[in-house]
Amino acid sequence: MTEWTLQGEELANCNCNFGCPCQFSVLPTHGNCEAVVVYDIQAGRYGDTDLSGLRAAGVYYWPGPIHEGNGQMQLIIDDSASADQRAALQAIMSGEDTDEMATFWYVYSAMAPTKHETLFLPIELKWDRQDRSGYAKVPGVFDLEVSPIPHIVSGMPHRASIQLPNGFEYRHAEAASGSATSTGGAISVTFDATHAHLAHLNISGHGVLGG
Repeated sequence: MTEWTLQGEELANCNCNFGCPCQFSVLPTHGNCEAVVVYDIQAGRYGDTDLSGLRAAGVYYWPGPIHEGNGQMQLIIDDSASADQRAALQAIMSGEDTDEMATFWYVYSAMAPTKHETLFLPIELKWDRQDRSGYAKVPGVFDLEVSPIPHIVSGMPHRASIQLPNGFEYRHAEAASGSATSTGGAISVTFDATHAHLAHLNISGHGVLGG
């Protein structure tokens, strides 16, 4: 098993209500799960391969809750990545070289038997976790925008966060409102002001290493 570690920022947007039922171990809002997730890698290694400064993303679809399987996934990896870096990120995001059930990538891959061809394209992004605002896009594949959840009475930015001491993705995430359209890849999704979260990742093939 090749040892790996990765630190970076994550922006995720799914089709569920704010808060995302998955985070509370209950069924999805509309019965199924769809998501666009983007990663801005600050530092990391896969064996001797340096992953610092790369970006990656995934578009996912499950006909029911994730744990029931039968899903689809398509990965997008920064076109600036070298052949070794591409292979490393694809392995990590496909759950390879990972202890069983140790990371969300392992679970996503295990529950998505339909794996579409990985795309190697430029990934544009700019977001601020504390402000809960920003965007990410892959031209011709998806556009994702994130903003603070509006307070139901005042309309002012409402701040809420999710704490998962035993999570397999992150320890803490800022909740937000996301809107995304993905029509250019193998999986088409459309979200309008649904759950989004911004989190710092610190993870390895053995699980989450910290906040």
